[in-house]
Amino acid sequence: MTSGIAGVRALLDPSRLEREPDDAAGYLDLLGDADDRPRTLAQRAMHNNFVAAIYQRWWRPSFAAVLGLGPQDEEKRDAVRALGLGGDRDGDGEQGHGRVLDVACGPGNFTRAFAEALTGDGLVVGLDASRPMLARAVADNAVPRAGYLRADARRLPFADASFDAVCCYAALYLVPEPFTVLAEMLRVLAPGGRIALMASRRPSTEPIRTAGTLLADLNGLRLFDGDELTAVLRTAGLVDIRQRLTGLAQFVNARRPG
Repeated sequence: MTSGIAGVRALLDPSRLEREPDDAAGYLDLLGDADDRPRTLAQRAMHNNFVAAIYQRWWRPSFAAVLGLGPQDEEKRDAVRALGLGGDRDGDGEQGHGRVLDVACGPGNFTRAFAEALTGDGLVVGLDASRPMLARAVADNAVPRAGYLRADARRLPFADASFDAVCCYAALYLVPEPFTVLAEMLRVLAPGGRIALMASRRPSTEPIRTAGTLLADLNGLRLFDGDELTAVLRTAGLVDIRQRLTGLAQFVNARRPG
């Protein structure tokens, strides 16, 4: 939607842009043809037109079953709550009207849920590097208070402290340099802002741990040890760090002090 694109454009930091954004596809494109080609099997899948077409109905539910996750609608509700969107947040009177960044948004399912939880001049930026995924996002999840951006999450094109909430669900184990991406997410998180992550976790017991690691390596996935992500957040000074483990997945959320 044009209003979403305009909102995303207004948030861009000109000093961090390597090219003029192109909006011909219905989202802002900062990568053009100069982006890195996907290297692993898992990364190539996310840039595949067929996978993008079946992602919501078949691909993600199947992958969620492998990780031991529940229904996606439940994940969306949990993410909205963790980010403090859609009204009173933990009884502190804050409302869901801020700026939200959805990193590796895929076809925009969570982006849409966040946008629908916002009020007033709130805006969600759904960011991904995959053209097929963003094409689905524009086709299926273009709603008020949402705009989409094709960019490299390792070099977010936003100024420091630009967002009141940052989310990355089901992607850190796919992307190149996940800790660089996480550092960028923390850089753009404003004081008082919240971050919500859903990522993989390495099993703690053998032989499941070894088998899981081998399977992940074959597909180009990363399994995070139980304290890897929480340690990064703690070192960055975040507080109210919460972690929930389920199957081969972990949900982590935290708050930057105001």
